[in-house]
Amino acid sequence: MRALIADDEPLMRAQLKDALGRVWPSLEIAAEAASGTQALARFEEALPDVAFLDIRMPGPGGIEVAAALHGRCHVVFVTAYDQFAIQAFERNAVDYLLKPVGFERLEVTRRRLEALAMPRRDEALLRLAAELAGMAPKRETLRWLQASVGTSLRMIAVDEVLSIEADDKYTVVQSSQGEALLRMPLRQLAEQLDPGQFWQIHRSTLVRVGAIDRVDKARDGRLFVVLKDGRRLEVSRSYAHRFRKM
Repeated sequence: MRALIADDEPLMRAQLKDALGRVWPSLEIAAEAASGTQALARFEEALPDVAFLDIRMPGPGGIEVAAALHGRCHVVFVTAYDQFAIQAFERNAVDYLLKPVGFERLEVTRRRLEALAMPRRDEALLRLAAELAGMAPKRETLRWLQASVGTSLRMIAVDEVLSIEADDKYTVVQSSQGEALLRMPLRQLAEQLDPGQFWQIHRSTLVRVGAIDRVDKARDGRLFVVLKDGRRLEVSRSYAHRFRKM
């Protein structure tokens, strides 16, 4: 399993990381965050299985962060305050730990999380079997992207996206709001988008089908997608079959 630790106090993050390393050596600490906003961004980058969240942080607090994640991972609250326990469990928290967290108490949390992970692995095998049998249920796809514009985090509806392109360390999202950056590989993002709504036209480019104005064919046979914002993107030979009726 992979974990995110979010706490605005570096010492608290370090202590929890060390304690988890002793109690649960196989757990990978995939990301750390010092604020609620940073926690949401780091989550999209790392896609952890569990998030250890402080209750009070700059920006959105742990309760708000858990609400934004909306069941996309298990949540454990780690806090110095005991009065938020009811709100925490209303957010389907796996556990509620009070600082400082002891090894024995953390061991209980580990067992709870590992027990929850078993059904998830079984479900994954069932989904794979269903796909092989051609009976896979429709998977959930992203409806919003959390992308960076300067120092701000912007929520972009996928219906507003025009194109998505890989660019060195970032993935560039072009939308009706302008350009924004995601720290997520294009391939990983493509797996979370509706394949009927987003088409790959190049190994580094996705376009939203509804954003296509037309497709031009050059004299040499090359194809170019012209988007509604006027940009012209070349279609590589590997993906030209999408437009083979031309």
